[in-house]
Amino acid sequence: MRVRPGSIEEKIRLLQSLETQAAPAARAELERVLDMSWIHHDSALEGIVYDPNELQAALSNATTTDSSLLPIYDEIRQFKAAIDLVRDLASKKREEITLDTIKNIYAELAPEEVEGKQPPKYRKDMPLHRVYFHEIAAPDKIAYKMRQLLQWLQTQNAKRTSHPIRVASKAHYTLLHIFPYPRHSGKVARLLMNLLLLREGYPPAILHATDRQRYYDALKTSSDAVAGVVQDALDNAVDSGVRYWQRQLGIADAAEA
Repeated sequence: MRVRPGSIEEKIRLLQSLETQAAPAARAELERVLDMSWIHHDSALEGIVYDPNELQAALSNATTTDSSLLPIYDEIRQFKAAIDLVRDLASKKREEITLDTIKNIYAELAPEEVEGKQPPKYRKDMPLHRVYFHEIAAPDKIAYKMRQLLQWLQTQNAKRTSHPIRVASKAHYTLLHIFPYPRHSGKVARLLMNLLLLREGYPPAILHATDRQRYYDALKTSSDAVAGVVQDALDNAVDSGVRYWQRQLGIADAAEA
């Protein structure tokens, strides 16, 4: 990670230093809260708002006799499984990101779309009613564009010619413009973005629900516009994390000292 004084990378170093001073139980609890926030905000970007009690119950593997809650619990748990997969993949930095990587993320989100050992199928139509309003690829162009994305991504990672936030944002932007799957393409794109960020030592960029319109507008504009949204999300996450651990550890904020 390239580090400049006052940069987000320098703040991440501070955050990581504070985290190492915290007890394992405290770090685990913060990760649990972070996952709830991740699932809540990412889903809200697509108009699905989970009640905090639903998130808490689903992630604690609670059972229910209310049949209307079962599909909700399943969706939440599948999202958590996808997050866990991304964290695991991020720890394997030498493994190349391939088409199977993206398909496996999708399969965690939509296991019913995978029959046996067959890979999930790409979208076969142009949906008339959808959450996102930017242009998306025609179905017969999806496979080709997915191969192009992976080729570009491997080249960028090999040469290290672009800032990691821009690489992750462009991969996310490109995948959402391909829109490969009939469901969850947005979630897959953001999970791929966060896989790339985590591999480079960044925290996950959780795009806040209140930034939904700005995010949609950025997707219709350019990958640079998306990178701006992602940068702000990371800045907010790191600043919040630093303040949280300073309070927990009883360390005065240098800016307030």
